[in-house]
This record gives sequence, C-alpha cells and structure tokens, in this order.
Amino acid sequence: MRAVKEALDKILAAACVVLFTVLVLTVSWQVFTRQVLNAPSGWSEELSRYVFVWLGLFGAALVFSERGHIAVDFIVRKLAEGVQRVIAVVVQLAITAFAVVVLVWGGWRASRLAWETDLTSLPVQVGPLYLVMPITGMIITFYAVYHVVLVLRRKEPAIGGHDTPGALE
Repeated sequence: MRAVKEALDKILAAACVVLFTVLVLTVSWQVFTRQVLNAPSGWSEELSRYVFVWLGLFGAALVFSERGHIAVDFIVRKLAEGVQRVIAVVVQLAITAFAVVVLVWGGWRASRLAWETDLTSLPVQVGPLYLVMPITGMIITFYAVYHVVLVLRRKEPAIGGHDTPGALE
C-alpha cells in the first residue's frame, strides 16, 4: 500500500506542477492579450478556469495524502489515545463517504450528463473535464483507507500534522 501511495504522491505532485505551469502561462497570455494587444483571448479564460479546478482538486488530494488539511483538534488532543484513534477513524470514514458519494458518484453523474456539451471557446466537451471529480474522489478514498489502516495498526498518530501540541510555536 505504501508503494501505491508514494507513486500516487509523485504523480499528483508532477500533475500539480504541470497544471500550475499551464495556469500561469494561460493567465499570462490572457493578461498580455487584454492589456497589450487590446484584444482579449477568449479561450485562455475558459482554459484557465478548468485548469484551476483540476489543480485545486489534485492539490487537495495531495495535501490529504499527508493529512495536511486544517483540523480543529484542540479538544481531541486532550482525550485519551484510544479515543483519539476512534475519532480519527470516524473522521476518515466520513471523508471516505463524502469522497465516494459527492466526488465519485456525483462527479461521474455530472460528467456523464455533460459529456456531449461543447465548450464555447475550446474544441472539447465539458464531460471529460468533469472527470477530475471521480478521479480525485477515488484517490482521496484510497488515502483515507491508507490512513485508517495505519492509525489502527498504530503506525501513524491518530491526530495528523504535528505530533505535539504547540509544535508550530
């Protein structure tokens, strides 16, 4: 499981770098055509919107891989370790439910419904662009299961992020 996680981490990191580069170049082109040429490029605005969504979802999955999202855990940190582990598992299961229902199932439905819908400025359909939701949902589900297994085996602390309170100070 660790090898799959590490491979996914590398793929997501590379995808985020590529998507961020495309986003910067596309937005720069949009600004250049609007401000310098006084003839705004229509396709760059639409492309940047979809690249931004893909970047945001892939970036969120990558941060989730390291349990790096913001968590309000000051009360949980005061509880016994066993209770912390139970809460950690419940949280991961809730995240899994969200990822499966909203991202995988809902994203697949949205993609399927929009599959033949053409974009106005780009020569592609909307449906394939929506596939980022089920893809990201499956990745987040994998990471959630991965973390549950590690927490239950006591190979990972119940509370993600910093191991000790006040570690940021």
